[in-house]
Amino acid sequence: MAELGGGGGGGDGDKPLRKIAQSFKELAAAAGDDSRAAAVEVAPFSHACSLVSPLFGCLGIAFKFAEMDYVAKVHDLADASKSIVTLQALLDHDIEMNSIRKAGSHSRNLLRVKRGLDMVRVLFEQILVSEGNSLRDPASKAYAQVFAPHHGWAIRTAVAAGMYALPTKAQLLKKLNEDENSAKTHMRDYVVASEPVILYINRLFLSRELGIDW
Repeated sequence: MAELGGGGGGGDGDKPLRKIAQSFKELAAAAGDDSRAAAVEVAPFSHACSLVSPLFGCLGIAFKFAEMDYVAKVHDLADASKSIVTLQALLDHDIEMNSIRKAGSHSRNLLRVKRGLDMVRVLFEQILVSEGNSLRDPASKAYAQVFAPHHGWAIRTAVAAGMYALPTKAQLLKKLNEDENSAKTHMRDYVVASEPVILYINRLFLSRELGIDW
């Protein structure tokens, strides 16, 4: 995983946004097939999700809870990929074991990871249409749309307080080793590519009558 803290080199290894966009384009190609044969494998999915992890760290204390939760659940999916090939098989395994809604189940973790991907998608959408250097409005809208409905008062209050410690847009781009134009290109690519992946995961749950709001 690319380190984001330092400055330095301009190679692909120091450009996490580019890696994220490329990885999700590849996932979208698998997820976007409307046929029943469409299959997203757990290993490339968990790898692509791991590339997103540092973005939460770049957002500071407001999203510290999300970073810790997301990283742990992506790690669980990576472990699951050693014995389970596809996301469909992952859900079906938990159904067979009657463990879908149990804390720590792969399926429950997949749903939480999907929300993390969706939060980043909305964040990037909002950054692309926002003016100025503040991330407070884009981050607040992304949190309110994706995470807030699933959080209690204490977490929502802590996140609201943390919004005042967000980096500026310029500081975020510096951490990601991107200029504004390149960042917009990669953010746009992620927004477009992540949507079919997110919809695909939703379909996996809804087609099995499992719901997605738990």
